[in-house]
Amino acid sequence: MTPQDLDALLALPEENEHVEFKAARNNFHFDKLVEYCAALANEGGGRIVLGVSDKPPRRVVGTQAFELPARTCGGLHERLQIKVIWHEVAHPDGRVLVFVVPGRARGQALHVDGRYLMRAGDELVPMSPDRLREIFAEGEADFIDQLAATGLDEAGVVALLDVQGYFDLRQRPLPSTRTEMIDALVARRFVARQSDGLAITNLGALVLAKRLSDFDSLARKRVRVIVYDGITKLQVRDGKDWVDDTGYAVGFVKLVDRIHAETPASEEIHAALRQTTHAYPKKALREVLGNALVHQDMAERGTGVVVEVYDDRVEIVNPGLPLLPVDRFIDENQSRNERLADALRQLGVCDERGHGMDAVVTHIEAHQLPPYQCRLGSRHTTVVLSRYKGLNKLAPDERVQAVYQHCCLRFVSNQITNNESIRERFKIEKQNSAQASRLLREALEAGRIKAVDSNVGTKLMRYVPYWA
Repeated sequence: MTPQDLDALLALPEENEHVEFKAARNNFHFDKLVEYCAALANEGGGRIVLGVSDKPPRRVVGTQAFELPARTCGGLHERLQIKVIWHEVAHPDGRVLVFVVPGRARGQALHVDGRYLMRAGDELVPMSPDRLREIFAEGEADFIDQLAATGLDEAGVVALLDVQGYFDLRQRPLPSTRTEMIDALVARRFVARQSDGLAITNLGALVLAKRLSDFDSLARKRVRVIVYDGITKLQVRDGKDWVDDTGYAVGFVKLVDRIHAETPASEEIHAALRQTTHAYPKKALREVLGNALVHQDMAERGTGVVVEVYDDRVEIVNPGLPLLPVDRFIDENQSRNERLADALRQLGVCDERGHGMDAVVTHIEAHQLPPYQCRLGSRHTTVVLSRYKGLNKLAPDERVQAVYQHCCLRFVSNQITNNESIRERFKIEKQNSAQASRLLREALEAGRIKAVDSNVGTKLMRYVPYWA
């Protein structure tokens, strides 16, 4: 490393995950050097530069630390089992010592006396459990490709998987031989051939299992449904707390029907016929549940998708936080589990075209329901569908969110949002157009929508989402 190379480092606007500056004029504790090297290695490698002020504007102050850097690197190898190299720069303003730290091996994290470290600003902090889990999982096969059951023959596969249901969903006749059935499942990577027989992958079991509880690795991936009396968790209605044990594809229609049947309903008689109307459109429930299954974080252990039915709302909870910002659910799509999404799409459970939340908003508006809400916990995502409330009963944030979701839906459909479309959304009479204008103004002031051209007259004003 030359003085010119050092000057390029000094010109960095700030430290980053690959560069650490320390003044260390007189000395620097070896144990602290070990910790910084471990943290840099865990973040992909980098440099720790001694003899430079760590606060900008940086300047060379010189260091007397580690007079025998080769011996120091030997000690680092002994402690961390990585090869750190060193450079000594004779800068006009003093000696600078640079340790170059390699990145960690794939699937491994370095620790110091059992502590896995990372950097947070100027500090060393324990590595988060999520980050550690990501690192350790790097060397493993994707969860979806791991094996749920091994050492099976053809009869064993057919006993565990709903093969008839698979071909029914594909709208294809059941093959005449068991071998042809297995070949079709192998082609979809639901089943794998091994030297000692056949194996069912996690993907095959999740999609087609007759009973998910037959697979130890997937028992907690079953959908749990809880029906409450009232609007709190105090009382489960008539013991209606059950777990759906079938694979996501082969059991999806019955699961949606069963959940829909548990939602509040009213009965009316038309032309001597009794008609039942449920509080929530089944298609909206279907889309939200399908999204929860597809976008759950499979790496989360001991948890699965949960559906909670209250008197005034339905909450669908899936493990993991979303890959996309909540505000972009309607116009963008990114599957967390692409292979699972593809399999469920081919079997009719979801479309994987980014239309899921579009469809939810469409059905919400058709039934005049409040907007859907999305809550992010520390490790879970919850989507809430609320029961009908009149416009005058909606809270201010619900009104704003309803206008925002309407505007997003119109934008992705290449339609305009204006006073007229808002009146249609909330079933406001034309003579009350001022009420629609107030709703638009609330969303504008909240920063959720913006005018396409603020210079046109009020009657010609059009709106788009704030991000458009």
